[in-house]
Amino acid sequence: MPANKSGPAPKKKKGRRGRLVLLTVVVLLVAGIGSGAYWGVGTVRASLPQTTGSLKLPGLTGPVDVTRDASGIPQIYADTDEDLFRAQGFVQAQDRFWEMDVRRHMTSGRLSEMFGKSQVKTDEFLRTLGWHQVAQKEYDTKLSPSTKKYLQSYADGVNAYLKDHQGAALSLEYAALGFQNDYTPEKWTPVDSVAWLKAMAWDLRGNMQEEIDRSLLTSRFTPAQIDQLYPKYPYKRNKTIVAGGTVSSLTKEFKPKDSDTDGQSSTGTQNSTGTQNSTGTQTGNGTQTGTANNTGQGFQTQLSSLSKTLEEIPALLGPNGNGIGSNSWVVSGAHTTTGKPLLANDPHLAPQMPSLWYQMGLHCRTVGAKCGYDVAGYTFSGMPGVIIGHNQDISWGMTNLGADVSDLYLEKINADGYLYDGKQKPFTTRKETIKVAGGESHEITVRATVNGPIVSDRDGELSAVGKNAPVGNAAPDRGEGYAVSLRWTALNPGKSMDAVFELNRAKDWTGFRKAAAHFEVPSQNLIYADTKGNIGYQAPGQIPIRGKGDGHFDGSYPAPGWDSKYKWTGYIPQESLPYEYNPERGFIVTANQAVIDEDKYPYVLTTDWGYGSRSQRINDLIESKIKDGGKVSTDDMQTFQKDNSSEIARLLTPYLTKIDIKDPYVRPAQQLLEGWDFTQEPDSAAAAYFNAVWRNTLKLAFGNKMPKELRVKGQCLNVRPASETGPADDREKLVRECGERAADQAQPDGGDRWYEVVRNILDDPGNDWWKTEDRPGHPGDKNRDQLLAHAMKDARYELTSKLGKNIDNWNWGRLHQMFLKNQTLGKEGPAILQGLFNRGPWNVGGGEAAVNATGWNAAGGYQVTWVPSMRMVVNLADLDKSRWINLTGASGHAYSAHYYDQTDKWAKGELLPWAFGEKAVKAAAKDTLTLTP
Repeated sequence: MPANKSGPAPKKKKGRRGRLVLLTVVVLLVAGIGSGAYWGVGTVRASLPQTTGSLKLPGLTGPVDVTRDASGIPQIYADTDEDLFRAQGFVQAQDRFWEMDVRRHMTSGRLSEMFGKSQVKTDEFLRTLGWHQVAQKEYDTKLSPSTKKYLQSYADGVNAYLKDHQGAALSLEYAALGFQNDYTPEKWTPVDSVAWLKAMAWDLRGNMQEEIDRSLLTSRFTPAQIDQLYPKYPYKRNKTIVAGGTVSSLTKEFKPKDSDTDGQSSTGTQNSTGTQNSTGTQTGNGTQTGTANNTGQGFQTQLSSLSKTLEEIPALLGPNGNGIGSNSWVVSGAHTTTGKPLLANDPHLAPQMPSLWYQMGLHCRTVGAKCGYDVAGYTFSGMPGVIIGHNQDISWGMTNLGADVSDLYLEKINADGYLYDGKQKPFTTRKETIKVAGGESHEITVRATVNGPIVSDRDGELSAVGKNAPVGNAAPDRGEGYAVSLRWTALNPGKSMDAVFELNRAKDWTGFRKAAAHFEVPSQNLIYADTKGNIGYQAPGQIPIRGKGDGHFDGSYPAPGWDSKYKWTGYIPQESLPYEYNPERGFIVTANQAVIDEDKYPYVLTTDWGYGSRSQRINDLIESKIKDGGKVSTDDMQTFQKDNSSEIARLLTPYLTKIDIKDPYVRPAQQLLEGWDFTQEPDSAAAAYFNAVWRNTLKLAFGNKMPKELRVKGQCLNVRPASETGPADDREKLVRECGERAADQAQPDGGDRWYEVVRNILDDPGNDWWKTEDRPGHPGDKNRDQLLAHAMKDARYELTSKLGKNIDNWNWGRLHQMFLKNQTLGKEGPAILQGLFNRGPWNVGGGEAAVNATGWNAAGGYQVTWVPSMRMVVNLADLDKSRWINLTGASGHAYSAHYYDQTDKWAKGELLPWAFGEKAVKAAAKDTLTLTP
């Protein structure tokens, strides 16, 4: 049913009545759709799982109890490891099998088998990457015997559920899919679970999009201008995760300091591969002059097409880019009211229905040799174990480290092979057959070089490259053009699945670090706390060491694949990755900021960090609380998670309020900013207006100057061709160019990179970025204050159209809404199906790069694209006093009472009690199901 439009949902009793009314309407609407099919109440209810009484689960060695609390969150009790994970598979299939099934078809490049020919191109790209093949190699050659045993037990539990449930009995989506496609799910396999880690790694792959974007920007901007759009990390202002340390000159082993260091210095990012040939200057009106000998139209087309292909790959975590992040922090007992550590985590992912996370407890009745787990937290449907949470001894959280673990390589190819170090080498090839529901099978050939699979083969536009690829003078003859291959750490078989179980069993810092050493992809910041009072941080992951090429190859731009000097030479040793244990300051914050100051570390982790807006705010909140001996409580940790403060508002508003606005229509809007405290509450008119001004400032200063490949799809401008110079009012020189990028991935996105871009020019009112082009009848802005006044006027008219003429009726929540969409039928299905599976909107506070990171893309609009996908606060003094919340609910069934029963509380920043001990779990239990052999 639709969620509230402007506030909290109705009370439970009223909500149930509304659900029944809507159910009746649904039945009437869908009756007779598709080949005479008819949905009744029985169809809708058929997939809701049994949660009480008893059921047979073949393969168990003893009874297993599954209790569920008032939110439907399951806690499983068993006597052996195998029984525990078999039951986990069964229970997750009960609640979320549609999600699991779609995910495994995605990771194996088989979406066309479910959804038909519309998914063929997506499958082609996914088959080219070969996630499932890599997962199979991991299972066959890398994973421990115990991990394989657990994976098989989990698969057996899933398959036991599938044996007795088909079609509508599995979920409402299968009933809908049955209208157009005779589809039956196949058995679950252990490799299906392992392959999920590849999808997770893909969405957290680092700076691939930035690598593409920088190359696309060369059609409009000079290297110096592009550097201004990707500024250096502000080490002097925003603290790194690890405060200090040294590296042994003999072993290059990183030696952390257990105390803080002040006066961090900025060394900047090392830049460019020597493959960029742009030259040019900027004129007084903000337009580029000089030669535009950058990437050439053909290469622009190739990279643009690759970017579009990447957009079409289902992003299970959210759009890749600067926004994909998370908050986590841990405070030692010396600074808490409990006397033991408090640990918080909230990963920022795309809002979707159901939430990506699944809350669960996995408990051995007696922890020992036969049964080694007593753990609870957040996991993924389709994977055994717990990803983030705590056991009886330790707790851990994760944020995206953002390490650069992928590189694009230009390849000089012909029909038979590719050039490498002056010699022709044959491709490595394999055939892939894509089965298509309702159509003929489709066969492709996947080609790979020594650098990786050729991803440019997967689109007709990518088969040829243009006249001027971004390479140096020593590049080979272009012939018909360059191809693009991908090197990525996740295409190496690894042991990340081992790490999940090792984390779940770890009892101390040593066991935690051992597990982290196997967590190779995706590379995450791992924070730690234990019941003895220790806190820590570890950066894990397989992070490449790059050859220097002809200068310094740092992964910022595509590299010449034909030259071995640009290959990866190895990986940073695990013992050399940054870590910290019980630092003197008494707390650790990770929120996608730089891990360590560059002059303190010999390796390049990435050149594309988050810029530290959220992390520094969290640091400031903690420090303000503990100064003069203050203590942090569990309530404080929860309050920090709800912090809606805007750093860019704090920076920019003083400039906006000083501008002399004489327009009587705009002046009242400007007055909203006077005395505003820079917090983005849902009912704030000032937050609505400021964010509209910020969006329009970015559009005028940067967005309208971007190449079409980075602008929002369908937004058209009359612009000068990239290769042309001359007066802006020369109509014959202007061409109509329309944007090509999805709204949630266009630029400028307004994230904290853009905070830094604007900060760097804010005290330079004559900077060329503030200048816009003169157009017939419309003189351009000549300086900062003119552009900001222009943005304030445009924002006033934009909000009038969106929220009404009366400023008193404006508020941020009406503008900044969150929708929860089923990631398959809720996005691409008929409108009637979208109504069945989607929920929303919710009016929310927070914003881009706020701690309460309800992110939005400034180029695309105000709709929420990122959210804290779950929140938790773990109390290491008393685990039963920990708290948690999920974005939606435990169930993936559209009309379950637990489909989105946590969302209203989530939107208010509330947390649920998190029972862990057996006594507390029993007290919270509402349903108990016993699974028997």
